[in-house]
Amino acid sequence: MTDRTDIHARHIAELSSEPIAIVPYSAEWPARYAAEEARLRAVLPPDLYTRIAHIGSTAVPGLSAKPVVDIQVEVTDLQQVRARVVPLMEDLGYEFLWRPTMGERAPCYAWFIGRHPDGRRAFHVHMVEPDEATIDRLIFRDHLRAHPEVAQAYEVLKRDLAAAHPADRAAYTRSKTPFIAEILRRARAAQAPLS
Repeated sequence: MTDRTDIHARHIAELSSEPIAIVPYSAEWPARYAAEEARLRAVLPPDLYTRIAHIGSTAVPGLSAKPVVDIQVEVTDLQQVRARVVPLMEDLGYEFLWRPTMGERAPCYAWFIGRHPDGRRAFHVHMVEPDEATIDRLIFRDHLRAHPEVAQAYEVLKRDLAAAHPADRAAYTRSKTPFIAEILRRARAAQAPLS
């Protein structure tokens, strides 16, 4: 088991050191998402998922981002995903990892990386059981869509962090956390019913 754990740890380290590039928004991202969602719906067992959503910066019109389309698939049973879905996703060319939620801690979720033929990342598919984090990703996306000035501030932060951590995805993600937490706090406060 130690060899397997070591191999997994090395693989995570390799993935974490892949270069970070923030590129201008592309109108192709929603179309790429729609095509990939259709491809996923064609192979995923219908009894195992409840919602598929485009998340992350590529889901926010006008926002510069890493050119990787993030897709959240809410599933009913992660153990069934491991047993039934991993082989289907691997047949589609995806790489599978069992990853801690929000990149830092348990519980874990099924994470799939789809790549372009040249090896660059094209898609991240996050298969998760619905919880506060799945809702937060949608709230954050929707808040950025509704508030272009916040999206612009987020873009500036991401560009600064990509320059500061060009090959350290964990540090890049960790450094965004305070901004994201503050925006989520504001977004939830705006949604709260007045008493």
